Amino acid sequence: MTSSASSDNQGGKAKPQGEKQPEWANGLRKLYDSVVDEPLPDAFKDLLSKLDSKD
Repeated sequence: MTSSASSDNQGGKAKPQGEKQPEWANGLRKLYDSVVDEPLPDAFKDLLSKLDSKD
C-alpha cells in the first residue's frame, strides 16, 4: 500500500465537489503519511527474523 493510493481514496466515500477538507484533516493526513513512509527500525527487523526462525 502506498501513501499516494491511501490519500487519493478517502475510504471509498465520494465527497461532494467543491467541499474543502478542514486544515486539521490535511495536517493529520500528512502526519499519517509520514509515519507510514518511515522505514522499519532494525530492532523490529531483528525481532521479526527471530520470530520467523522459531517456526
